[in-house]
Amino acid sequence: MLNNPQIKEGTKVLCVIGHPIEHSMSPVMHNAALKELALDYIYLAFDVPPRALETTVLGFKKHDIKGINITIPHKETIMQYLDQIDPLAKNIGAVNTVKNINGILIGRNTDAYGAKKALIDAGCIIRDKKILILGAGGAARAISFALSENIAEIIVCNRTERRAIELAKDLSDKMNIAATGKDMSKETLKTLTNDADIVINTTPIGMYPVVKKSPIPKELLNDHLFVYDIIYNPIKTQFLKDATEIGCKTLNGIDMFINQGALAFEWWTDKKPNTILMKEKIIEILGKK
Repeated sequence: MLNNPQIKEGTKVLCVIGHPIEHSMSPVMHNAALKELALDYIYLAFDVPPRALETTVLGFKKHDIKGINITIPHKETIMQYLDQIDPLAKNIGAVNTVKNINGILIGRNTDAYGAKKALIDAGCIIRDKKILILGAGGAARAISFALSENIAEIIVCNRTERRAIELAKDLSDKMNIAATGKDMSKETLKTLTNDADIVINTTPIGMYPVVKKSPIPKELLNDHLFVYDIIYNPIKTQFLKDATEIGCKTLNGIDMFINQGALAFEWWTDKKPNTILMKEKIIEILGKK
């Protein structure tokens, strides 16, 4: 796993795991920030199929990997292999950042803060709004819990309706908010997009390399919607292109990605990263694709 010529003796290792993982820009932004601060760390990406997650986590302990980012599809399943979990992450039911302290793996969720800050910074008014969340995985859980303090209602739509209903029940029980779980059929989405104020895509639909797909057909979108796609690769997904063409305000996933990454970086290294540099590096790479 760690037979990498870039790793010198004494170099501390950080990483991201997921399946697939080739789309991830985490190494680009983290290595740029590490280099600027002259920290003796390296950040790598590992493709970890679900069947290999447990052995991989044990391997990270053995090799003293200092920090781990977790992406699709491991944000929920990794929790069973951790030694400690932050109360917010435990409440959400998903972890996207892990720190290794002397063999003790501690999990947190920085997606929640990252997504909410990105929306607010973009000028999106969330208070008392009705939000439609597409997806019911780890990112959907983090975002819906983070936003639930301020909004009027959340509707969760997922291809597997059962998971949407489970997340909605969690939100109702733990956050005392009106929440409903639905399927992602065209008929359901047609009704919901008429009533919602904000639509947030947390699914991988439209993510590199399958960039021509969109979670909602263009004809179902309305110009009153604020459309937020947490995908950052590509910078402008088909979903955002369609929404822009009909007059919606839109936001891509880069700022959420930077926000959550900066929180993880500071937790691991006790240093604040240059977020402007991190964003520039990502846009530079994505602009070449």
